[in-house]
Amino acid sequence: MSEPPLSKRTAWNLRSNRLAEALKARLLRGAPVLDLTETNPTRVGLADLAPLDPAAAGSGLAYTPQPFGLPEARQAVARDFARRGANIAAAHVALTASTSEAYAWLFKLLCDPGDSVLTPRPSYPLFEYLAGLESVRIDHYDVAYDGEWHVSVDAIAARIDPATRAIVAVSPNNPTGSFLKRGEAEALVELCRERGLALICDEVFADYPLEPVGDPISTIATQDRALCFALGGLSKSCGLPQAKLAWIATSGPAAVRERALARLEIIADTYLSVSTAIQTAAPALLEQRSRATAIGERLGNNLETLRELFSPERPATLFRVEGGWSAVVQVPATLSEEERTLSLLEVEGVLVHPGYFFDFPAPAHAVLSLLTPPRILREGTQRLLASL
Repeated sequence: MSEPPLSKRTAWNLRSNRLAEALKARLLRGAPVLDLTETNPTRVGLADLAPLDPAAAGSGLAYTPQPFGLPEARQAVARDFARRGANIAAAHVALTASTSEAYAWLFKLLCDPGDSVLTPRPSYPLFEYLAGLESVRIDHYDVAYDGEWHVSVDAIAARIDPATRAIVAVSPNNPTGSFLKRGEAEALVELCRERGLALICDEVFADYPLEPVGDPISTIATQDRALCFALGGLSKSCGLPQAKLAWIATSGPAAVRERALARLEIIADTYLSVSTAIQTAAPALLEQRSRATAIGERLGNNLETLRELFSPERPATLFRVEGGWSAVVQVPATLSEEERTLSLLEVEGVLVHPGYFFDFPAPAHAVLSLLTPPRILREGTQRLLASL
């Protein structure tokens, strides 16, 4: 019997990597694990369901579909941008169920099959999947570290080819924690204007600055020289990944912006993916932002712990963390990243992410979550350092 065809877009390598298999085996035999990779606030003692109570309000029971979302929810997002110093119109806000969906919509809007977008490296590995599902090709530009993180706009320009349709920036980046600096942002906007490209800036971690340097931007949502899209969501800004609400704020020259919004509205109307209940709750959630304070305190305290543990005489280096929820450590290259993380798990019972998960360059890196409960972070990091 012939099997039905499956899309080439989903012809992924579905085999588990060695670290995942080792972790599964360890958990099956009941061996303890100090997990330094957890970034879900609902699993690290930072869950608070009380702010979701407005979702149960009666107004959430009526279905009044609107492509870009309910006006009161979009106005709440616009007010949240104003809190960050950006005055935008609610009419330029589109609500989505997640930032992943926001990317998918924007790739549909901007790209034809075979077109490409430029994304930062190292960064979150999800881009390859999101673009591939839209038949879009990913190309990379480097985020470099020399004691501070930088992007070279000239190097980005050199990566542009006739198929390039957009540049993606993440500020602060995940997991490097690097903010886009004002000069870099302005140069990127000018590059997009000159080349007829769009700029997508993922700002989901923008509310968590830790040790920013230079002149970090808060948002690109007010840029008017090139077509720009600023992304955010409740998952990070309110510590509510279960709430499933994100947004796209569109800016740029008025005529270009309005043409883009008209097409984006059709895409949004095709899916209507955001629940009425969470839209009804959005104004209260964004106003309270109760978990953001607790998360910020956890991040700051954990970073202080890491600074204490990674003293100059240690055989590993803690990179500057400008913002976000992760910390990057450069470790000796005496073992491959895979061998080191496997050994750390199997011998010390400590789980970290190897740098290659995020396309870090050689020699060797480990990525730790700053959301980790403090006791686990301290003990796990001490074991990591002892293993070196």
